[in-house]
Amino acid sequence: MFTGIIETLGIIKEIRKEQGNLHITVASEITHELKIDQSVAHNGICLTVVQIDQNQYTVTAIQETIDKTAIGTWQVGDTINLERAMKLGDRLDGHIVQGHVDQTGTCTSITEANGSWVFTFAYDPALSNITIEKGSITVNGTSLTVVNSGVQSFSVAIIPFTYEHTNFHTYKVGTQINLEFDVIGKYVARLTALGK
Repeated sequence: MFTGIIETLGIIKEIRKEQGNLHITVASEITHELKIDQSVAHNGICLTVVQIDQNQYTVTAIQETIDKTAIGTWQVGDTINLERAMKLGDRLDGHIVQGHVDQTGTCTSITEANGSWVFTFAYDPALSNITIEKGSITVNGTSLTVVNSGVQSFSVAIIPFTYEHTNFHTYKVGTQINLEFDVIGKYVARLTALGK
């Protein structure tokens, strides 16, 4: 379980394919605090630490993860958002985030807005995921508030702190991102669809 409050950034140092799996090595300032078998969200994808070597650690992504996230677009040198699992009793500063990506989206516009930025993302509505105005959304692991909610797109407003301390400053139009929709909203939508 995560909160969507990004703890730090990591740099991808190596990507190695083995059969259907990807082994991804990341350098990060929190590596010395990690343990084998610990869960860490990488751009919103919950992955397990399988190896630690000085300031770098390795996680493994299976084919299911590769198919349903933007992990296949990652390259050596990319900057990714990192968050360790929340501790029981901590403040929930973001919202409830599972680290289970629902689908990918694409950045369609970036607008500077007098000291902040508005990012717009499009996603395939065929999977029945929805956003609501002022609801929560997780973009690459970052807990954000939806503005301009549409049928297949939404926007988020990014303040300078978030822009600098997450990988939002690396996005361009066309950047593919991971989306996790609000878990409470997903349950409500499912129950509504079942006629409950």
